[in-house]
Amino acid sequence: MIREKARARVASFALPAMWGAVAVTYKLTCPLAQQNGLGARIASSAVFLAVGTGLIAGVRRGPLRELARFREIARAAQRVLLRPLPPRLDGLAVAAGQLSAHRNADVGGDLYEAVATDHGVRVVMGDVRGHGLAPIGTAAAVLGSFREAAHDERELCGVLRRLERALRRHLGGADEEFVTVLLLEIRDDGSVFALNCGHPWPYRLGRASAVVDRLCGAEPLPPLGPFPLPESLPARYCGRIRPGEVLLLHTDGVEDARDADGRFFPLHRTLTEAASARTPDPDELVDSLRGALLRHTGGRYGDDMALLALRNDRHRVPRQSGAVTKSRTSSGS
Repeated sequence: MIREKARARVASFALPAMWGAVAVTYKLTCPLAQQNGLGARIASSAVFLAVGTGLIAGVRRGPLRELARFREIARAAQRVLLRPLPPRLDGLAVAAGQLSAHRNADVGGDLYEAVATDHGVRVVMGDVRGHGLAPIGTAAAVLGSFREAAHDERELCGVLRRLERALRRHLGGADEEFVTVLLLEIRDDGSVFALNCGHPWPYRLGRASAVVDRLCGAEPLPPLGPFPLPESLPARYCGRIRPGEVLLLHTDGVEDARDADGRFFPLHRTLTEAASARTPDPDELVDSLRGALLRHTGGRYGDDMALLALRNDRHRVPRQSGAVTKSRTSSGS
């Protein structure tokens, strides 16, 4: 590692030194450089302009290489923190996307994950206090805990308590920090159970209609961090998503996004327009919302934004009457 850094440092000085040597050699050895005529002056000016351009290019090349390296590191961190979700999870079509308030980063304080478990598809979406690069460590701690607890814990409340313990260990007593968290459990019949700590409730888009409503909408618990979880923590039944219906989870940066006149982003109206055309495809829905957010804000937004769409593609197979008759006949014999 030390040798690589030394070689990189030597290489960063090599090109400027070469151009400097060219300038000195021209001045000392070229007869044209010793003359005072107009043509000689023009030629000397052209040579030194080329040398100056080469020096500037050499000086800039090092920082540009470093910037490219840092961006590659940021992309690797994104793949670990917000790894790409599979397009399908246990009969659910899935798509996600985010916009970071930090212009040079692809990740920030928003987090999401969805995993298929023995207890159903479990989903988390959260929002760490702050935006940009600072909250990434906290988001990583919460996501790492969820990825284990979602499989290990039989009850959804057990998952949330694991997230709280992981957060407290990470924060080390910093009471001013907090995370909003929404946990969902989608079972085989489409039943949705939730635990919500200060996060916006998701929207449900009806199949082949313009019906868009909030899922559940009850008063959430306080965010994780400042206050301990209550002793009794039953998951709330929020109804069902039927085949063809879509759940759209989001962080509060989406609805808080403003245009140049200070108007908030019309998320409900945008979703209604999307649902009125046809059954939304999750990928298309996320892409269209991202585009609408960029147009609404003019590309200038002050908070991270995350979107996660899940469509129920499970279909019940009707019972075949012939199979029932055959079963009865065989049992009777």
